[in-house]
Amino acid sequence: MTCELTLFVNPTAGRGRGARAAQPAASALRAAGFSVRTVLGENARDALSRARAAVADGTDALIAVGGDGMASLALQAVAGTSTPLGLVAVGTGNDFARALGLPVRDPAAAGRLVADALKGGRLRDIDLGRAGDRWFGTVLASGFDSRVNDRGNRMRWPTGRAKYDLAMLAELAAFRPLPYRIRLDDGQVREVEATLVAVGNGSSYGGGMRICPGADLTDGLFDITVVGDCSRATLLKVFPRVYRGTHVDHPKVTVMRAAEVELAADGITGYADGEPLGPLPLTARCVPGAVRVVGP
Repeated sequence: MTCELTLFVNPTAGRGRGARAAQPAASALRAAGFSVRTVLGENARDALSRARAAVADGTDALIAVGGDGMASLALQAVAGTSTPLGLVAVGTGNDFARALGLPVRDPAAAGRLVADALKGGRLRDIDLGRAGDRWFGTVLASGFDSRVNDRGNRMRWPTGRAKYDLAMLAELAAFRPLPYRIRLDDGQVREVEATLVAVGNGSSYGGGMRICPGADLTDGLFDITVVGDCSRATLLKVFPRVYRGTHVDHPKVTVMRAAEVELAADGITGYADGEPLGPLPLTARCVPGAVRVVGP
C-alpha cells in the first residue's frame, strides 16, 4: 500500500523559500516511492484547519515546509496524536530543526532524510511545552527579548534579521530590569528583578541563540534561564555569549529546571517558537512525549 504524506507549506517563509523548497522536497519524497499531497492555507487559521483535517483523515505524516512559525503551526495539528511530524526547514531561524539535528535550508536533503527515516522507522517521541491551548517546541521568551520581538514585528523596514538588530538597539536605549514573580512546580513564589526569563524545551531561539543550552527534548523538564538585574553595559557584554551558550556561567544568570512554570510581570508579552502567546501571567507545562518526530 502506498504511504501518503502531506506537505504543509508556507509559501512566504524565508522571503519565498517556502514555496521554492516544496518542489525539491516533494520530488525527493516521490522518488522514494511516497504519495505526496500539498496543503496551503489562505492564512494561518485556514492553514491550521487544513492541516488538522489531513491528520484527521489519516495522513501517514505531516511534513512542515517553512520556518519555526510553520513548525509551530504544524505542532498544533499533530501534538497529542500518533501522526509523525517531519520538517523541511527553510525559514530564518529554524531553531526547532536545529534542536532535532535536521538539515537547514537544504530542502532536497531534508526530503531525502524524511523518506529514509520513514522507511527505516526512525521515529521518536519528544517533549513539548504547553501554555494555555498552545504547544511549543523550542523556547518561551519573556522580557527584553520579547520586547525586541514586539518592536521588530511593528517595523516595516528593514526586513529579515536586520530588523531585529535595530529593534534590539532601540530597546537597549529604554532598557530596565523588570520585577518578575516566578513559581516552579507549585512551589514558593520567587520575586526577582530580571532582564529576561526564557523557558526552554529546546535550547535555542532567534536562529541559533542558545539561551537554554542544557535543554533536553526528552527529559520531561524545562530549562529556565533567568538573566538578572544587569546594567546595559553588562547586558551588552553577556548577550553575545548566548550564541555559544556560555552566558550561563555569568553570575547574573541563573538556570533552574522544572516541569511547570508560572511567570508574571507587568507589560510583558510571552513569545513561544517566535510567535506571540499573549501577555503575562502565563503558565507553561512540559508534556513528555507529546509529539512523534521523523529522523534523523
